[in-house]
Amino acid sequence: MSSASPSPPPEILVVPFFGQGHLLPCMELCKHIAARNLRATLVISSNLSSSIPSALRHHHPLLQVAEIPSSPIPPAQPGSDPMEGHRAHHSQMAQGLESMLSPRPDDPSPARPACAVLDVMLGWSGEIFAKYQIPTVGFFTSGACSSAIELAVWKAKVEDLKPGETCRLPGLPEDLALTASDLKRRPMGMPPHLRGGGGRGGGGGPPNLGPGPPRPAGVVGPKFMGPPGPGQQPPWVEESGGCIAMLFHTCAELEGLFLDYLAGQVSKPVWGVGPLLPEQYWKSAGSLLHDREIRSNRQSSVSEDEVVQWLDSKPRGSVLYVSFGSEVGPTAEEYPELAAALEASARPFVWSIQYGAGRRGPPRTFLGGSPDSESDQGYFPHGLDEKVGERGLIIRGWAPQLLILSHPSTGGFLSHCGWNSTVEAIGRGVPFLTWPIRGDQYYNAKLVVDHLKIGHPVSEDMSKDVTRDDIGKGIENLMADEGARERAARIRTTFEHGFPASAAAALDAFRDLIVGKTAVP
Repeated sequence: MSSASPSPPPEILVVPFFGQGHLLPCMELCKHIAARNLRATLVISSNLSSSIPSALRHHHPLLQVAEIPSSPIPPAQPGSDPMEGHRAHHSQMAQGLESMLSPRPDDPSPARPACAVLDVMLGWSGEIFAKYQIPTVGFFTSGACSSAIELAVWKAKVEDLKPGETCRLPGLPEDLALTASDLKRRPMGMPPHLRGGGGRGGGGGPPNLGPGPPRPAGVVGPKFMGPPGPGQQPPWVEESGGCIAMLFHTCAELEGLFLDYLAGQVSKPVWGVGPLLPEQYWKSAGSLLHDREIRSNRQSSVSEDEVVQWLDSKPRGSVLYVSFGSEVGPTAEEYPELAAALEASARPFVWSIQYGAGRRGPPRTFLGGSPDSESDQGYFPHGLDEKVGERGLIIRGWAPQLLILSHPSTGGFLSHCGWNSTVEAIGRGVPFLTWPIRGDQYYNAKLVVDHLKIGHPVSEDMSKDVTRDDIGKGIENLMADEGARERAARIRTTFEHGFPASAAAALDAFRDLIVGKTAVP
């Protein structure tokens, strides 16, 4: 008598929010899930298809990519609702999820996923999975400290502080007591195509406008647009209420205090399953990490070999790396201030300028032709490269960030403190000059400056434009701080032995939870 064929492993859907800051850790999470003999299906909008490396689709037989059809969302027109395009993204995702989960005439009883891991900025979609009795897990592509602080601020009902006042947050370390400057946010929007809800994890949220009006009746998506104002309930508190667990893009070795705090507040498993960085990152401690081996087909004005050659020519720990990632940047007024500060400084620097990044867009500079031609490349500090000569390297487009952070000549990072960039630098022992712009970046900066003590703020008042004097003083404070450099180097040793052991154990516990729920009694 032949034995029955074994049943397939349980399937986990992983649903990222829009934006590179969310997609990259979700791709890495899928790899870890598949490595634990669970089927991992990354569910993306077809608009993100070109961002998926071909290698991912062939990485593991248990890993697959499912695309939800979506059409490009046109940019908002002057005078129109700036959130209209954002709601259209959510609506397309909702329709696609319904279609994916609904019974079909040819398959009236489709096999159900064992679980859906939902980016918390898509927490509203839990309603759809609940309808099909599919358990959900909340996934934070940000760190645990930022979520712990925003939860503690809400519970403590902190809405305002006068200059000089501090407010200790119960359950959190004393060095994270709030000050008046911690509550200052610039009330400034972003380009409409980048606006979104929640401001989490470095992609797709408006910075600091506070919750907008509630969603219209019959419209899918988050109940409110925008991150919570100080003292207001974080959106994920309600939306993740039905989740069976919460996963964070961090590890206990780095943020154990905050994972424990959150676990005590939400009364469900809270696991640090990261940092969810490429496998090559963990295998290359102590050596140069080449981005081209991980993130190919990126447009840049400089080759990796040219970057290495330039860095090799600079003294150890002397170079300031300046980058705001691919989705945010300074204001139009601040770009020239940054250029002037770098010119006035005696420090060597690498400045990565991404086309189109910025809250109101960088100043536009046309290299001949019309604004609509291919020569329209966004802001570029013309003349700065000639003025600084070999002291500066200006990169237009994609910079090989992992390579730069892993090079021994790099001694500081002027960063927006998006969580991916933050953990990449922490893991390579690079201290920070923090310039947060939206959402969780403010509390990531507070973690770096006040708790880990491996950085300095670019300004004490982020509600105002940052000036060249602010930047110049910040650069000198950072690059002359041997204590911050030594502390960063000590923290780096935590990550020199590969993927954190606590994160591997947390992923095993997550697997056991899901397998236990699917086991036949």
